[in-house]
Amino acid sequence: MLDQPLATPAHHATGDQRPLAGRIALVTGSSSGIGLGIARALARAGAGVMLNGLEAPEKVAGLVEQVAQDCGTRAAYAAADLSQPSAVAALVAETEARLGPVDILVNNAGVQHVAPLESFPPAKWDLILALNLSAVFHASRAVFAGMKQRGFGRIINIASAHGLVASPYKSAYVAAKHGIVGLTKVIALEGAEFGVTANAICPGYVWTPLVEKQIDDQAKAHGISREEVVKKVFLQKQPTGRFATVEEMGALAAFLATPAGASITGTALPVDGGWTAQ
Repeated sequence: MLDQPLATPAHHATGDQRPLAGRIALVTGSSSGIGLGIARALARAGAGVMLNGLEAPEKVAGLVEQVAQDCGTRAAYAAADLSQPSAVAALVAETEARLGPVDILVNNAGVQHVAPLESFPPAKWDLILALNLSAVFHASRAVFAGMKQRGFGRIINIASAHGLVASPYKSAYVAAKHGIVGLTKVIALEGAEFGVTANAICPGYVWTPLVEKQIDDQAKAHGISREEVVKKVFLQKQPTGRFATVEEMGALAAFLATPAGASITGTALPVDGGWTAQ
């Protein structure tokens, strides 16, 4: 595991009334996209944040410093291959050593592969289940006892609309995301009397750099315009006809982490533009 020095804000506000002031959050897969949007939202609400990804620390040093300065909180980064259980445990341990006990865990890291069932590579199945589902278990297990003992905890799992419905050619991803929804319910029941909540956010298509690249790739591969790809491939199932944003994901996660979210637990919350209402 590679890490980097802790980034701290230039000025520490006194009398901080932000709802997550003093809390520590670990957000997996947060060097870009949805994870980074959530990490920024938690930091703006006052939480110290451990960012995580697979990039070398020197590549994200500026990003970590930016989060700390812009949000006025502490931020750090650790690289970890979360498909390995030992790396998940080490990431939690490093977060607690550098920032403090984890109050808020956001399990966001994930990977995707699309192929028909009969030709779906077994190695891809194993990787997707390990990173998208098993890592959620290992991270939640590592923080759960401490959360219960302290009487406060928020476990927020980033599932997907595919945790509620299915699409062809996504067998491993759909299985993993359905598994996250079930695991979330179990964690919620076990944590209910200890002040620990667990919820799954189920996004539809969210505008991220990865999605933008996929649009360009598919437009080139099929010889159609970007607008056709967006309309016919990505947003066909979203009645709103628009992508959700990382800011929307961050705002929901931050709300669930605050005291106002104390009675919301065991839920799967679609943020999918009406996809799963059909």
